[in-house]
Amino acid sequence: MDYKKYIKIVPNWPKEGIEFKDITPLMDNGKAFKSAVDEIVEFAKEKNIDLVVGPEARGFIVGCPVSYALEVGFAPVRKEGKLPREVIKVDYGLEYGENVLTIHKDAIKPGQRVLITDDLLATGGTIEATIKLVEELGGIVVGCAFLIELTYLDGLEKLKGYDVLTLMKY
Repeated sequence: MDYKKYIKIVPNWPKEGIEFKDITPLMDNGKAFKSAVDEIVEFAKEKNIDLVVGPEARGFIVGCPVSYALEVGFAPVRKEGKLPREVIKVDYGLEYGENVLTIHKDAIKPGQRVLITDDLLATGGTIEATIKLVEELGGIVVGCAFLIELTYLDGLEKLKGYDVLTLMKY
């Protein structure tokens, strides 16, 4: 399926010079969204995963239906101060700023096979930080799946050694 026809490009958002890739038209179309999720599910089935992990907030949008379809759990990675129990954290850079990501300290058991999902791979900072959190807890990242990759930002360079699926490239 040509998913790009369901992506709306929003110029100069959230700041000047950024061409935001809006996935809500894809989500608005049940058939297209199901197809995208199904492609990620098939990728994940080959990996024999135990858990899906996704950074907030659009990683939840992608990861939750994948975990549901695979009948495995989902662990959220959130910004600092958003998770109610004991967490581990990592500082990271993103394409237009700095932030801190956290995950519950008991979210991943050592040896669990983890698929990381998000809507977009840009500079790779968010996913690199998510990988650090998963691996610090003893999880094994067996794949990363994205709806969109912004190839001109070279985020894939930070994911060398990991199996990556992207459904659209810009």
